[in-house]
Amino acid sequence: MSEVTARPGYLRLLPVAIFAAIAVMFALALTGGDPSKLPSALIGKPVPASTFPPVDGLLSDGKAVPGFASGDLGGGNVAVVNFWASWCAPCVQEHPLLAQLNAATGVPIYGVNYKDDAAAARRFLGSYGNPFTAVGTDPDGRRAIDWGVYGMPETFVIGPKGEIVYKHVGPISAQSLTEKLIPAIEKAKAPPG
Repeated sequence: MSEVTARPGYLRLLPVAIFAAIAVMFALALTGGDPSKLPSALIGKPVPASTFPPVDGLLSDGKAVPGFASGDLGGGNVAVVNFWASWCAPCVQEHPLLAQLNAATGVPIYGVNYKDDAAAARRFLGSYGNPFTAVGTDPDGRRAIDWGVYGMPETFVIGPKGEIVYKHVGPISAQSLTEKLIPAIEKAKAPPG
């Protein structure tokens, strides 16, 4: 007789059961949670030192639209910085809300065109409008890393001292505009007290 004994049936199924449990955990992690609630270590800290050169050939009323630098933010005024790209479908969805944000609050909105082609960025703004005071580029994505950007689009509210006071991950919706962004801007505008 052979000394090798047959494994019980449940032991043969153990690797399959372990794999299934791990797959379920990954699926729950990927589908659960609200990406807009991702924490940011930059809240309350000065904006990262960065320069965003202008989009080549981008014009408004016949004049070149400038890029911007971190030194342009703050200076006693509240501002918004929006990271976007022409290849980003959620950026198309949120784009009209940026103009509404500007109209509702009067704060300047600075756009950062992320890892994009200048011609595609110009077409995007030509098609959907340009709500931005200035539009800079981040062609290699390094500045976005400094800002803690997870993906496109992301929006930052910058306080009057040049500090990041709020971060919105993902596209702005009508609800997040009225319930989160506008209140964050109004709070940043309020005198300290």
